[in-house]
Amino acid sequence: MNSSNGALEIFWDVIPYVSLAMMIVGLVWRYRYDKFGWTTRSSQLYESRLLRIGSPLFHYGIIVVFLGHIIGLVIPESWTHAIGISESVYHWVALSAGGIAGLATLVGVSILIYRRRRTGPVFIATTWNDKWMYVLLVATLVAGLSTTVIGMTPSGRAPDANYRATVSPWFRDFWSLQPDGSLMAAAPVQFQVHVAIALVLFAIWPLTRLVHVFSAPVWYLFRPYIVYRSRSAAKEGHLLGSDPQRRGWTRDAPARW
Repeated sequence: MNSSNGALEIFWDVIPYVSLAMMIVGLVWRYRYDKFGWTTRSSQLYESRLLRIGSPLFHYGIIVVFLGHIIGLVIPESWTHAIGISESVYHWVALSAGGIAGLATLVGVSILIYRRRRTGPVFIATTWNDKWMYVLLVATLVAGLSTTVIGMTPSGRAPDANYRATVSPWFRDFWSLQPDGSLMAAAPVQFQVHVAIALVLFAIWPLTRLVHVFSAPVWYLFRPYIVYRSRSAAKEGHLLGSDPQRRGWTRDAPARW
């Protein structure tokens, strides 16, 4: 093992845990000390036409991309072979679906970035953390799409480009706390670049609007009812939530002593 391969193996053994720790600690700190900032800081009020196009493309696309990553990284190659799915069929289905979803996600985020840059109030509300987030997010998507394009070419279907033999086992070993950096070091460069950029994105995740990914409106299920009253009652002289207050005697109300 030469020194460069040794450094790569150490990198893939250690740095992913550093990124994960920074993400977890940052999320805990943000939740404890910046709950009111735990938001997407919606800008729909300023512009909605481009948002209606870019937001669904990005969000639905990224969900499919995420599910594709989970299936490709978590499910071992032997499992798909056991149910009769050949490796060539698996790769063509995964790469085709992943390519379409990745392209939709990239187009969606491009529209959102264009909207944020061209709409004055939206651009003013954009922080430096958001700008770095967009740069890393787009870089991760482009790097991921490059692996998809290379995987669809004849050279990309070579055995050494099979991420299920390198990246996927490394990913599963990572969560079992037994990382094998040699697997990632043996993976093609485009996969290493894709994962490295994603690790940086995860590390700065708590500092950006991406924290809303971990939000769920669970408490809406348990909050008390909100009573709405029409304005017609107010027009008739009734105060909201109370009877009209008049001085002296009223025909329908008892005397107040």
